[in-house]
Amino acid sequence: MMQAQTVLQPSEAEALRSKVKAKAKSTTTISSKFTQYKHLDFLSNDIITKGHLTFKSPNKIKWEYVDPFKYVAIFNDQTLHINDNGNKSDVNIGSSKLFKQLNELIIKSVKGDMFDEDAFDISYFKHDDVIKVHFDIKDKKYWDYLKTFQLTFNAEGDVEEVKMIEPSNDFTRIVFEDRVLNKPVSDAFFSH
Repeated sequence: MMQAQTVLQPSEAEALRSKVKAKAKSTTTISSKFTQYKHLDFLSNDIITKGHLTFKSPNKIKWEYVDPFKYVAIFNDQTLHINDNGNKSDVNIGSSKLFKQLNELIIKSVKGDMFDEDAFDISYFKHDDVIKVHFDIKDKKYWDYLKTFQLTFNAEGDVEEVKMIEPSNDFTRIVFEDRVLNKPVSDAFFSH
């Protein structure tokens, strides 16, 4: 992975923030394949799943898992739609402030625009053309779910990887590939 990483200079960190914010502002949709690695300390191997992510600004996101099982989670405004291999359900996330804020964090992580120093202690590292940013969550009410996000950016400022670390140090790492920006996506795509 990232062996000899160095700390970014403040000017390099500012250049990254500017590049990512400009890209996030101009991004209306994101479509990407992903591989998710779920690491649990008590298992000898990570649980690996593959799928497709679709995001549409401002707050629609669809995680479609296709291998080794079929599962779809759609965040559409105030509702989470779940299709677990044909078993469908809806959850109103608008009524849960915490769930709503966690969803916003996930959307921001996909776009890369999480540079809120009131919410996070942020540190920047680089290795070759890759920059890794650690976002340590300041508000302890989230710590039951997440302690830190780590985003890996390529030279263009795209998010290549999201790592979400839980308080137990178990983590979920999502690696994106074949990313397509600003391709039209209909709102109907986010219904189930």
